[in-house]
Amino acid sequence: MSTRRHFVQSVFAAALPLGMPQRPALRDDGIQRILEATGFLGNRSMEDVAADEDYWFEIQQAFTVDRSIVNLNNGGVSPSPRIVQDAMRRYLEYSNQAPVYTMWQVLEPQIESVRRRLAAAFGCDTEEMAITRNASEALEICQLGLDLKPGDEVLTTDQDYGRMLTTWDQRVRRDGIVVKKLSFPAPPPSLDYLADLFAKGITPRTRVIHFCHITNLSGQIFPVREICQLARSRGIEAIVDGAHAFAHFPFQRDDLDCDFYGTSLHKWLLAPHGTGFLYVRKAKIEKLWPLMAAPAEWNGNIRKFEEIGTHPAANHNAIAEALTFHEGIGAERKAARLRYLRDRWMKRLDGQPRVKLHTSYDPAQSCGLANVEIEGLDPGKIAGYLWEKRRIIVTPIGHPACTGLRVTPNVYTTLDEVDTFVAAMEAVIKNGLA
Repeated sequence: MSTRRHFVQSVFAAALPLGMPQRPALRDDGIQRILEATGFLGNRSMEDVAADEDYWFEIQQAFTVDRSIVNLNNGGVSPSPRIVQDAMRRYLEYSNQAPVYTMWQVLEPQIESVRRRLAAAFGCDTEEMAITRNASEALEICQLGLDLKPGDEVLTTDQDYGRMLTTWDQRVRRDGIVVKKLSFPAPPPSLDYLADLFAKGITPRTRVIHFCHITNLSGQIFPVREICQLARSRGIEAIVDGAHAFAHFPFQRDDLDCDFYGTSLHKWLLAPHGTGFLYVRKAKIEKLWPLMAAPAEWNGNIRKFEEIGTHPAANHNAIAEALTFHEGIGAERKAARLRYLRDRWMKRLDGQPRVKLHTSYDPAQSCGLANVEIEGLDPGKIAGYLWEKRRIIVTPIGHPACTGLRVTPNVYTTLDEVDTFVAAMEAVIKNGLA
């Protein structure tokens, strides 16, 4: 009887040309092989699959990463699998043949197919989905596109993404609005605590609530639906920063009941670098100004937010391959694996001297992104030591509520890489940074 290990080995062997050394490498139809391997999983629990190293070994081989580096900063931007890289190359090479025709006439219209697939994945109408270059662009469309008057208040937190807080600060200087930044512990006592925090922060002047679906600092997930419904019941606009959420853990628009949602696709979806999307509920499109001017007849058209001038078609068209790869694994399996990797390092460090975790184990409050502090040591110096001595990449976080290291593995991360990080941290705990 064939075993999972034998199946994986046969997949890789079949992918190699005759005479080539027998080493793992997915061939061009690797996505089909992943789908076939996924079919072997049957009705096994997500937790069981998350620990199946034969299955995840196959997923790992879809990436062309440098294994001499332990990259645990996939929250900033993640490498794409080979299928996405190949698509980008094909589109770029074709674009360059005669760009005014091949890029504008042939490839650019294919954005509509990508729009349909992204809308289906997010669970919204196709006419509510704009494709952007990143979450910052998507969110700034909302932040700068809403009409606000002097004295109008924006309610956010001091753990929101720095670029978004900078955008609101510019509106303070330019338009005279007021920004109130709420503070909360990391992790907070509960999701209800976060919802109540916003409820108590609302005043008669509050016009916008801006918050993260999951924070980039500690990986704290927010009760999006409750906060959006609270805002709507008070006539307040709610902007959700989903930069780290989409394709990180499973959800759809109806789970959130949001009106504005911006995300990056080059993080957890593993799409080309410089891709994202903006969701705007259809009834809200007309009164939201685009960042770059669009004709008046486009006021109610979601595509007005994509009017940025000449841009490559390759990036947004290759999103389709990233979606196929993501769907081939399955959103629930992926989230279970990310939590499995997170728990592997968190549980080994938890309880050790001076170790403080700023991320909850509760799956309702976190997924693959987590934050750990070694009290008394500067996180920037720890990150520098890990890179210089061990070639491990993590992200130092200096926020007073969650000072520490942000650790973000992804589906290509191996258990050995996670264990290498833990061993290095244990050495720092024991010996310092000498």
